Amino acid sequence: MNPEQWQTYLVTQQTLSAGRSTVEIVEQAIEGGVDAVQLREKDMDAQRRYKLGQQLRELTAEADVDLLVNDRIDLARAIDADGVHLGQSDLPISVAREQLGDDAIIGASVSTVSEARLAAITGADYLGVGAIYGTDSKPEAPTADDGLGLDTLADIVQTVRIPVVAIGGITPENTPAVIDAGASSVAVISAITAADDPAAATAALGASAEKEAPSTGVADD
Repeated sequence: MNPEQWQTYLVTQQTLSAGRSTVEIVEQAIEGGVDAVQLREKDMDAQRRYKLGQQLRELTAEADVDLLVNDRIDLARAIDADGVHLGQSDLPISVAREQLGDDAIIGASVSTVSEARLAAITGADYLGVGAIYGTDSKPEAPTADDGLGLDTLADIVQTVRIPVVAIGGITPENTPAVIDAGASSVAVISAITAADDPAAATAALGASAEKEAPSTGVADD
């Protein structure tokens, strides 16, 4: 699937799942209509993440849902993921492209216009922009406390010609404003993972993302 077609994007984090497995959360997110799943799980060692990735690859492939891996280009190759999502301190986009090939989906986390411009120029297929409203799910993010806000999101969208996926404090209630600011889709962790009914939460998020037509742009956790 082209990132421009995404509406909802789940970033996994089992520590927020109230005792449920990541596989269970992803199964329910797929039932609710999620478009993309990012295997994050930074608290897991490489072997556990690899085994989990194999399970998620099987689930997402059957459902025609894109699977991306956070940070780890080698793991993305090993599980035949659709792509990788890179942070500012990860390997360069050019290296990911060389290792994964032209068909891979490569995303990049950005929080400034200059970071967005550089990621787009060096070959990112989409940008994860955030934290828009601040976030407790990813406290290490520079914008975790206060959030970037919609004006910065709009500035980034207007700077690039690739999809922008908004992340950080996203809910069904604030999704229409994020889409109106130019994001193509929204990414969440806790809004789906911590929900009592992840399938219903995913569906509600998707419905909110449809309220406004996306502009030319897209925003990760």
